[in-house]
Amino acid sequence: MAELLRTEGLTKRFQGLLANDNVEFRLATGELRCVIGPNGAGKTTFISMISGHLRPTAGDIWYQGECITQLPVTARARRGIARKFQTPSVFDNLSAFENVELAALASASGREVGARIARVLRLVRLEEQADVLARNLSHGQRQWLEIGLLLANEAKLLLLDEPTAGMTAEETAATGELICRLIGELGVAAIIIEHDINFIRSLRAPITVLHLGRVLTEGSFEQVEQNQEVRDVYLGGES
Repeated sequence: MAELLRTEGLTKRFQGLLANDNVEFRLATGELRCVIGPNGAGKTTFISMISGHLRPTAGDIWYQGECITQLPVTARARRGIARKFQTPSVFDNLSAFENVELAALASASGREVGARIARVLRLVRLEEQADVLARNLSHGQRQWLEIGLLLANEAKLLLLDEPTAGMTAEETAATGELICRLIGELGVAAIIIEHDINFIRSLRAPITVLHLGRVLTEGSFEQVEQNQEVRDVYLGGES
């Protein structure tokens, strides 16, 4: 697969705190990648630099062959880099349909808007809730709706920060199925930050482990699970 995203020597320092240190990372088009690590490992700082919400202290970010290190958030969004924060950000007084419609109107027009809305609502399992106000959706459905807003605006790279936080076990399982379906049907790529190890295991995706702002290791869940350094710093030591 073609390379979609690459970081070179990505570093972020907050005065005396080194949040990310020389992070080298690569993501292919249509790839799903999980980023894990203990609290303070630099996970959110890392994706904040990719989304443009934070400016790196050093290093570069390449996306679709273009250096985007200096581009603002809006310019990155127009190129398809979409960020979802931990807390859903939707319009509570609008229906699910109207929320998706607003997002679709940013990059579509005419009959294309209606088709895109229908496709997005189907993808995020909200066809039957199209007329329900966002404030009346369950927590999980609100999370799915926000992912739908990113898709309606033609996201190519989803940056998902703890997408299952606060969900029931059933919603968590459905979210994993949703993400895998988006990768398979739409060919979007995604970077997921998550603390739920069982959820990470269910995705069966490559994993990057951050520790003290650096890449500790990368590999499959099985490879990461058996890595003694990872077990020491994150997975609870020897089992």
